[in-house]
Amino acid sequence: MAKAPVLTPRAHDFPRWYQDVVNKAELADNGPVRGTMVIRPYGYGLWERMQAEMDARIKRAGASNAYFPLFIPQSYLTREAEHVEGFAPELAVVTHAGGKELEEPVVVRPTSETIINDYFAKWVQSYRDLPLLINQWANVVRWEMRPRVFLRTTEFLWQEGHTAHATYEDARDYAAYIHREVYADFMVDVLGIDVVLGRKTASERFAGAVNTLTLEAMMGDGKALQMGTSHELGQNFAKAFHTRYLSKEGREEYVWQTSWGSSTRMVGGLIMAHGDDAGLRVPPRLAPVQAVVLAIKGDEPVLAKVREIGDRLRAAGVRVHVDDRTDTPFGRRAVDWELKGVPVRIEIGPRDLESGTAVLARRIPGGKEPVALDALAGLLPAILEEDQALLLRQSRERRESRTSDVSTIEEAVEAATAGGWARLPWATLGEEGEAALAEQGVTVRCLVAEDGSVPDADDAPGNVAVVARAY
Repeated sequence: MAKAPVLTPRAHDFPRWYQDVVNKAELADNGPVRGTMVIRPYGYGLWERMQAEMDARIKRAGASNAYFPLFIPQSYLTREAEHVEGFAPELAVVTHAGGKELEEPVVVRPTSETIINDYFAKWVQSYRDLPLLINQWANVVRWEMRPRVFLRTTEFLWQEGHTAHATYEDARDYAAYIHREVYADFMVDVLGIDVVLGRKTASERFAGAVNTLTLEAMMGDGKALQMGTSHELGQNFAKAFHTRYLSKEGREEYVWQTSWGSSTRMVGGLIMAHGDDAGLRVPPRLAPVQAVVLAIKGDEPVLAKVREIGDRLRAAGVRVHVDDRTDTPFGRRAVDWELKGVPVRIEIGPRDLESGTAVLARRIPGGKEPVALDALAGLLPAILEEDQALLLRQSRERRESRTSDVSTIEEAVEAATAGGWARLPWATLGEEGEAALAEQGVTVRCLVAEDGSVPDADDAPGNVAVVARAY
């Protein structure tokens, strides 16, 4: 009788496969309150690596980390009408605390534009205070009706940047810089996910923004996932919160602002973009553990050698874990590390010691080969870079092969329903066509220029709409 697979095959049931990976790779569990999640150590290790890589890029962009309160007076949200309207269905509101009804309800932050603007208004007095560039790593709450771990949860972790500038041009350019040099650079070079950079349509724009820039990735089933966004807020929040500065000419002016965010949704994107029927495949540049050295048996010479190899690899700059738990069967441990997507396994047993070799198992391209023990530290860095490049290439090839250029709404729906993306002229689609697509469960993920760059305006000549079903 055939042995049952560890995971539901992706082709059979992609959502079930995703949930199997989350559970069996020990990434997360459902929390006790509907829509919440418990992030387990291995899953949190992925998020910590994402944080570290992103945080370095955010700091290079000149932003400093700060922290603002979780609770926001409800009145703050009402100051920017479009913002409160956009978030009203998702708000969690606290009306009682300390055994008493509160004089004013407080909102558990869905995002922090309002409370941060209240403090920006205090901190910005003169043009000398600008630009003010702030980022915070925090949790937010949006009451999710259709939760899915990492992808849509009631509470999730993220970073949110908020900036104030003296001119529209400065704010516009900074939002574009974050979009390109922080988010796209990280997602392509570290996550190994080929993303499309574009501009959201008016109906998909962040509530309170004048422009939203997005990064869209194709998942393994052909659906799109929004990986991050960068918003031009114009002066909407500045006027609502009276965030003004004294210009060099002595005039009082409103600031121009941006906000931008990415979240633990990227962990879900990592799973769905790179995972296969054996579990995760983690890009080496991201991986908390790039190589695991496994002792096949508990012989003392074997244990000594795996620890020695671990030390050598660490010295070569590889993030390595030594698995010497020989009281657990080797096969089970090998499958567990395969599920977790560790890029390289180095397997050493008594016979390997005799031959002076180890078995090198590569998770990303697959396959095993014997490698001389003394050669491992010299070979591994190049192998990891090869595998990093392979994941990005596979991501790009999937998107390109499953994206169709079409000329009608019907063709766009057909392409999206078949598990792909479609591109068609925005002038052909327009807002009416966008609404018709939405009725079929298909959305305009972004607008791009004819040459694939980010357009300067919604109605720029030659704009192309990228449409898909999405998470």
